Amino acid sequence: MFNKVLILSASSGAGHVRAGQALEKALLELSMAKEVKHIDTLDYTNKIFRTFYSRAYIDMVNHMPEVLGWLYDKADRPWQAEKRRLAFDKLNTRPFIKMLQKYQPDISVCTHFLPCEIISWLKAKEHLNSPQAIVVTDFDVHAMWLCHYFEHYFVALDETKIHLSKLGIPESRITRTGIPIDPAFTRLPSKQEARKMFGLDPNKTTILLSTGGFGVGPINNLLLSLLELKHPAQIIVICGRNDKLKARLTQTARTLPPDHHLSLMIVGYTSEIHFYMAASDILVGKPGGLTTSEALAAGLVMVVVNPIPGQEERNSDHLLEEGAAIRCNNLPVLAFKIDQLLDDSVRFRQMQEKVQLLARPNAAYDVVNKLLTLDVVPAPKREPRFAKLRRFTRKLQPG
Repeated sequence: MFNKVLILSASSGAGHVRAGQALEKALLELSMAKEVKHIDTLDYTNKIFRTFYSRAYIDMVNHMPEVLGWLYDKADRPWQAEKRRLAFDKLNTRPFIKMLQKYQPDISVCTHFLPCEIISWLKAKEHLNSPQAIVVTDFDVHAMWLCHYFEHYFVALDETKIHLSKLGIPESRITRTGIPIDPAFTRLPSKQEARKMFGLDPNKTTILLSTGGFGVGPINNLLLSLLELKHPAQIIVICGRNDKLKARLTQTARTLPPDHHLSLMIVGYTSEIHFYMAASDILVGKPGGLTTSEALAAGLVMVVVNPIPGQEERNSDHLLEEGAAIRCNNLPVLAFKIDQLLDDSVRFRQMQEKVQLLARPNAAYDVVNKLLTLDVVPAPKREPRFAKLRRFTRKLQPG
């Protein structure tokens, strides 16, 4: 058992925080720690830096996704520009560094790349002695996740494990667990039971439209396209924290006649996403790492729409390759593609089976259990200051 576990996420997108919350719940459920502290790293940075990491990210998702994709690809150069990036991060995270040195956790678990880079530097300088574990929250691994001083990586796929090993990370220090999701996904009700919870038809195809935790993206257009479905269906729309979006879509729902073959349920922010997923057959939305992992655990076939260039594009590629999703690149044909899928019951059943093979509902528990087996990997001893210069000058001395 640990005395103090520090979970470090960052609120640039909801997924990193949700992964941290999942690990916190698993640690407490399994009684693996006396104290668990989950911190948003951005709370310990200066205001400009915090805005860049959070608000700027959401703005780019909504208005400049192609720029976000360009930046993602441009920065994906393993082991390059790390010194410049670290210098910039150190400058903006001084309160975070002070907090780490004061708290001195038994282990740090990072679900975002920003804190793991700072901890790696502190370990290299021998200012922090506790181990750190790094939990990659997408199916692919980006160069920003790479650091030199760590104890273990946790990844979503075997392919990601191989990729990391090719980049120089020892394979013995990488474990495929899947991405940690709320332990509630290990004990879901049946579809019929979940539908009854929300007053839905137990036997009707149910489609979940997800906007992510912040309610971003062209959701109005998505819903209008879905309303062209020919198959009878009930559509659940999760609006996240976007109250304006919820109000608009609620008004749209009121325009449907009572005898319409489609029905709409508009939901704001919810802590019961696992129940809504359990009630559904299909998820329509963006393939973020956490949303995708939750959907797989709930047995949902995914319809990928408008993935953010970069990490979501890569997540989408993995899902399509495994046969667990279809992709719609043009919203006017969204309903047509879903109708086609529902017309082919054999294909739909096969996709559900592929989903089950990818699902990792126990990922949070698996990460926590592995943490207990980790040993601290000591950083190489630093030479005293000017040691290299002294050795060089001795060589120059005669005799």
